[in-house]
Amino acid sequence: RSLIPGHSLRVDRLSYILRQEALLPPLYPLPPPPLIPLGVFPPTWFLSMVTTAADMDRSTSFIRSQKRRFPLKVVLSYIFDWIVLVILALIALAFEFIQPNRRPFSLNDPNISFPFTEHETVPTWLLVILSIILPVALVAIVALLFVPGATVPKGTPHSLVWRRKLWELHVGWLGLALALVSAWFFTQGMKNMFGKPRPDLLARCIPDLDNMDKYVVGGFSGEYPLGRLYSAAICQQTSKYKLRDGFRSFPSGHSSSSAAGLVYLSLFLASKFAVTIPFVVPSADQNKPRDHAAFPSRGAKETAQGQHNAQILSIRRQAAAPPIYLLAATLAPFCLSIFIAASRWWNFRHHGFDILFGYLMGLLCSVYSFRYYHLPIQRGAGWAWGARSSDRAFWAGVGRVGYAQEPEMSNSSLGKPEQNSDGARRHNPDIPPPPMGPPPSHVSHRPTNRTMEYDAGYGNGGQFHDVEMQRMQ
Repeated sequence: RSLIPGHSLRVDRLSYILRQEALLPPLYPLPPPPLIPLGVFPPTWFLSMVTTAADMDRSTSFIRSQKRRFPLKVVLSYIFDWIVLVILALIALAFEFIQPNRRPFSLNDPNISFPFTEHETVPTWLLVILSIILPVALVAIVALLFVPGATVPKGTPHSLVWRRKLWELHVGWLGLALALVSAWFFTQGMKNMFGKPRPDLLARCIPDLDNMDKYVVGGFSGEYPLGRLYSAAICQQTSKYKLRDGFRSFPSGHSSSSAAGLVYLSLFLASKFAVTIPFVVPSADQNKPRDHAAFPSRGAKETAQGQHNAQILSIRRQAAAPPIYLLAATLAPFCLSIFIAASRWWNFRHHGFDILFGYLMGLLCSVYSFRYYHLPIQRGAGWAWGARSSDRAFWAGVGRVGYAQEPEMSNSSLGKPEQNSDGARRHNPDIPPPPMGPPPSHVSHRPTNRTMEYDAGYGNGGQFHDVEMQRMQ
């Protein structure tokens, strides 16, 4: 401690950060820094790194209250998400054992007269491996090996790094489960509702041609058999499952499942490996001749508008194309999904429209499931959205935007005089303490394809403070 007239100040900021992480007092007394001579006013950098003991006590009590109140409610909300997905998956599984609507058919229809393929190119067990197990494994490998990446400064606590790894793994699996379950649920329900015959229905049916007149339900009457429609009761197939599955052509389950799982995997890999079409962030200082020049730094007589514009960059230098091998790696799951969907055509399991519609439905499920839990690929830097705030873990209500904690609106923006922050925290203990230390110099505004760029990763000189994970501590 250093004594300054009129103040009792605690100088060591590192001790404060460690107490935020561990919520424990130092195990040994820290050596006192040199005393500041009386009458000498401390420099501004020194005042920016000190805090009063009362502020530190309030900060510690605030973090303890967050640890005590927030995690259980947030964790339960995500457990409930998994429970809902499991329930939907069980309902979709139950649809498999329900008799679908069986649309009448003609014995002379060539579209349902294809042979029954005994050995499918992609059977159901292989579909499960390729569309579910493979994405689950790759999401885990990428999340555990490549997250949080090279931007973590030295000295970052391992517990914080593993919290970020596990969070990215959790939301990666949760988004994948949402895509697969939603696609499977809609596919199974629509199969039973439409009851469309498969291309190999007659081979499955084995119709009773000797008593075919008993089963006529539509078409032209008379002795001429063309144009007559027969009910499924004409079938002599002894396997109930084989006959029941013959009326589940629309939409294709292989197409929707492969698109849901593998396209989601492609989006996940593209996000983590920053594989995207190069783009330029629009800015106010744009569309000037120097931006499109071949060598904009030569002969430029313009004055830089501040230190961050000392080096003038052209538009062509603000983005670059990712390596081709990364593009190929991200497109491989997408190509595999197309192969699985196409195999249903030459195996005579689905009509063309069934395959296209099923794939489109799985594609939509994968896209919205990915965006449900992850930031946009072009602007998200590979990160997923943070956790919900504890007060909105299950319900946000009317008048609130989203499920994250909204930033506090200053009184000046509301036309009210600003109040003392210490007084506000005394009346509302949920207001976090003010940030300590100098301004975050690790954030620099540059004319690049990112609005904010981190020079030293997340931290500033090794002093790491993860704001996104604050709700999860």
